[in-house]
Amino acid sequence: MPKNVAAFLLMAMIALVSCKNEKKEVEEVSAVETEELKPIELKEFGYNLNHYLVVRDTIKAGDSFGEILQRNNIGYPEIYNIVEGVKDSFNIASLQVGKPYTLLCDKEDSLQTPKCFIYQPNSIDYVVVDFADSAKVKKGKKEVKLVEREASGVINGSLYQTLQDQGLSPIVAYKMSDVYAWTIDFFRIQKGDRFKVIFTEKYIDDSIYAGIDKIQAAYFEHKGEPIYSFRFETDSTKHIVDYFDETAKNLRRAFLKAPVQFSRISSRYNLNRRIAYYGNKIRPHKGTDFAAPVGTPILSTANGTVVESTRRGGNGNYVKVKHNGTYTTQYLHMKKRKVRVGDYVKQGDIIGWVGMTGNTSGPHVCYRFWKNGRQVDPFKQDLPKAEPIGDSLKVKYLAHIEPIKAQLDGMPFPSDKTTNEEEYITELNQKNAISDRKPN
Repeated sequence: MPKNVAAFLLMAMIALVSCKNEKKEVEEVSAVETEELKPIELKEFGYNLNHYLVVRDTIKAGDSFGEILQRNNIGYPEIYNIVEGVKDSFNIASLQVGKPYTLLCDKEDSLQTPKCFIYQPNSIDYVVVDFADSAKVKKGKKEVKLVEREASGVINGSLYQTLQDQGLSPIVAYKMSDVYAWTIDFFRIQKGDRFKVIFTEKYIDDSIYAGIDKIQAAYFEHKGEPIYSFRFETDSTKHIVDYFDETAKNLRRAFLKAPVQFSRISSRYNLNRRIAYYGNKIRPHKGTDFAAPVGTPILSTANGTVVESTRRGGNGNYVKVKHNGTYTTQYLHMKKRKVRVGDYVKQGDIIGWVGMTGNTSGPHVCYRFWKNGRQVDPFKQDLPKAEPIGDSLKVKYLAHIEPIKAQLDGMPFPSDKTTNEEEYITELNQKNAISDRKPN
């Protein structure tokens, strides 16, 4: 074979192999690109949203369930059937202005008719009304991640302000006031009182903040006296949870310290008080006045049955609650009453709102306290306490709180730092940002 022919054939074979390799390489790249372009599944409310045209909106003033469906191409006969199908499982009149809703529509339908309606009464819960098969209602919750956080501080004004200065939600203050409601009057905390708190925050989809969950543990030093509190479930079948101190004593008492949160005592029980309203004459004041803005919720200080709920004379609107054969409480000058005679109320239930009805010169609730039929000063009574943890659970409880107490004890106060308070808060926020230990 001539050399030039052989060279030609060799070059042709090399070119053929090169083309095959190039084609294979192009095919492999195309396969990778195709795989990369595959749409990511977007799942929410139990649906793959890729399969639907998604319409999101919020309830507007004047909106109704039927009007929303009618605006989105569902006729009145079908709306009627849907409403009839869900009336026993979903109250369509419960839609609140400003709350979000979602419509999932068929992509192949030129009219884009919704296949289901999804309502979110809050950031976690949702209700799905599926229009198929005479309408079905499904209720669900978005997956919530709990993130543990820490905070500590020294009181200069109020607990609320101290937490706010650290960029924390005021809800932490309210939840702490609930934990210590039986042992500390939070309006009377003093400058220099100190606290530490471990709490959990809720996040949806790992990033959407959904509020404060629970106080896991706290330490409050009031007038130099340290008071620990640890959250503990005493009955897993009934989900009974309470807060106890480091010796397993229950922080709860039979009566709350005050019938209103974050109020101040404007007048105490005093049998020789001169009252300006009555011309500065001496008239026994057999109640304790808690000053608070009009509309502040008034709480029943203990479990009991409402025996009076009326308006009368100088008392104005008032409620009287009988707790047992020994104790009765009364709440005067309400703007509005929430309960009726015969209602059973639990400790902390709202029974009315602060007002100025009856003989009063300013907004407050006059809290009166009876023991064995005689009005007494509640702050001078040796009131019963809740039962401590039983012996069978005490060993488990003490083991449970041991690492948590060590965590609390190891948390510094801002004043314990050599750096200034601003640097301390920055350091604490950085620590909280990376804290992701699963709460107990």
